[in-house]
Amino acid sequence: MSETRPVPRRESPWGLPEGDPRQPKAHRCNDRAEDVIQACFEGNPFSTVPGPFKLFWRCMRSKPGEEPTEPYTYLQLDPPKKRGET
Repeated sequence: MSETRPVPRRESPWGLPEGDPRQPKAHRCNDRAEDVIQACFEGNPFSTVPGPFKLFWRCMRSKPGEEPTEPYTYLQLDPPKKRGET
């Protein structure tokens, strides 16, 4: 599971509700989605996208804390760890 990273908040034409302290957070499979997008630009997408997409799909269908721990194909990030691993 990827660590919680801050997500920039966009300006809204309606502004922020008074006293609303909530902050957006990245989805737990966000890094897998970014890996799929990067794969689209790494040569022939028919050969580069299937591997990262399978891991993204497994992540989306998994329960929180049970995400795949295989390394990312194109992102230069440490592989995700299961909950409780250091």
